[in-house]
Amino acid sequence: MAEIVAVCMSAHKGEAKKAVAEAELRAAHGLVGDAHAGDWHRQVSLLAEEKIDEMRRLGLELEPGAFGENLIVRGADLSGLRIGDRLRVGEAELEVTQLGKECHDHCAIFQQVGRCIMPTDGIFTRVLAGGRVQAGDPVEIERLPG
Repeated sequence: MAEIVAVCMSAHKGEAKKAVAEAELRAAHGLVGDAHAGDWHRQVSLLAEEKIDEMRRLGLELEPGAFGENLIVRGADLSGLRIGDRLRVGEAELEVTQLGKECHDHCAIFQQVGRCIMPTDGIFTRVLAGGRVQAGDPVEIERLPG
């Protein structure tokens, strides 16, 4: 079964996100206290731990939140998600709103290895139903028909 490996937040945009023990996902807002929360389509970002591990195999020492991700998920095929698919994360429900993102400035990781995974593997969501989230919470994917 898929699960949350880490929950990461930062109080200010532009600073590295750090793992926290638990956080609150608020409907139509995102992670309470995170700089990227608010009334927009990219309230919560997710990355697969397996993709982060690929970067670690290139010799990078990466802490949770290194790519600016809010939730690190293990055991779920995030690459197969489509816009509109839903994820149940613990008590909360998320809706996929964007796949990947354009990087305007090459981050430190890109400078070290020539690529970053957020543009290709990052998943962005909005919160439909809130709740607490922490490492170990199950993740269930509900795909749109078709």
